[in-house]
Amino acid sequence: MRDPVSSTYKNNKIAVVIPAYQEEKLISETLSSIPEYVDRIYAVDDGSTDRTFEIMQEFAKKDSRIVCIKHEKNRGLGAAIVTGYKRALQDKMDIVAVMAGDNQMDPKDLSTLLDPIVEGKVDFAKGNRFLKNYDLRMSYWRRFGTFLLTMLTKIASGYWHVGDSQNGYVAITINALKKIDLNKLCKSYSFENDLLIKASVAGLRVVNVPVKIRYKIGERSKIKYSKFMISTSWLLLKSFLWRIWVEYIKKGKLIGFLYLISFILIVGSFLMLLIFPKMALEVLIAGSVMFLTSCLWEVTLKKGVGEYE
Repeated sequence: MRDPVSSTYKNNKIAVVIPAYQEEKLISETLSSIPEYVDRIYAVDDGSTDRTFEIMQEFAKKDSRIVCIKHEKNRGLGAAIVTGYKRALQDKMDIVAVMAGDNQMDPKDLSTLLDPIVEGKVDFAKGNRFLKNYDLRMSYWRRFGTFLLTMLTKIASGYWHVGDSQNGYVAITINALKKIDLNKLCKSYSFENDLLIKASVAGLRVVNVPVKIRYKIGERSKIKYSKFMISTSWLLLKSFLWRIWVEYIKKGKLIGFLYLISFILIVGSFLMLLIFPKMALEVLIAGSVMFLTSCLWEVTLKKGVGEYE
């Protein structure tokens, strides 16, 4: 049996959450690749019906760092990650990272995510697949969807410097997690977007870190993109209104009211189309200009906030 690591990563206890669903073919590669400096590995089987959990248990017999957790029913990616986060809080880790159970995330990049946090410059490091010229083997449709959701997440979260919102390779401090209500985070694949928005409201410092994702030829995602795009867009809309209310309107800040008025004008213009089409166009233009102005203003207000070089 492998003994727990006695030393920590630069005086920090590191945990890794590995959410997995129907990953019997890849979970072995994932578990065996976790770096030696990681202190705890929370392998969370989210209601798989294959041998995923059995394989996890076999590995746990050889590596005492591994804590196997089983969801009897499939709850969603976000729910699996939150389960791991709660165990990391309970075990008083210092930093917790997330690596998917499909072996797509390169363990060599883990230290790159950890270093800005260890240096005390940020609270939350988020992997970005597009910062280096990697061969992503990603379809144009998927690239477009990722770009669109990233732009919407920038607006919804106010983290204008953060890209690749759909990338789940992240690391965050335990103290930062304590500022977020984990029970209110999205349970589905929209978890990453929701976490960024909640992190923004909590005032967390976030950095982009270049990471490599190892897609295999012919590999298909479990996400149904048409349904995912619709549900995530709706989440982002609700979360955006909640954020500007909490961050700006409740505090009497003008930018919040500009955001709200512009949003009302844009929505109102569509409602006016059938009755006053010419006026609707003018209202739409006015609302769009005001919304764009609000976005640019917020970029200026938050310039440098949460960034790290």
